[in-house]
Amino acid sequence: MTYEWVRVQREDFSVEEEINRVRAVSKRIGGVVTFLGTVRDFSRGRDVEKLEFEYYPGMAEKKLEEIRQLAKKKFDLIEVSVVHRYGELGTGENIVLIVAAAEHRKDAFEACRFVIDELKKHVPIWKKEYTAGGEVWVEEHP
Repeated sequence: MTYEWVRVQREDFSVEEEINRVRAVSKRIGGVVTFLGTVRDFSRGRDVEKLEFEYYPGMAEKKLEEIRQLAKKKFDLIEVSVVHRYGELGTGENIVLIVAAAEHRKDAFEACRFVIDELKKHVPIWKKEYTAGGEVWVEEHP
């Protein structure tokens, strides 16, 4: 199945292009809120060299679409998109982008937070940190 507004991909994405794609949906959009997750160089007291993301193909997209649909209903959104990367990513690289658009900023802000929180809880995407002390799969979802 192909999803128009959720993607899991290896290659980087353009934040500007993703925002413009969502904005093109409607002239009623009055607020666009984005969340951009990037690879940081320090986590849980250790220097991080890189991250590796694995995912369950098909199921990850299905869960993202379910979260997207729920957010649209719950927060009166006009549109919301989610792009998440997989593979090895170096520090400073983009990981995930959520673009939430609504008539009013309150709905867009609340939806953006809801989507990233639900993504971390329910979408089968796993993260491995590479540090000087070795590699470790990250289990908690802050």
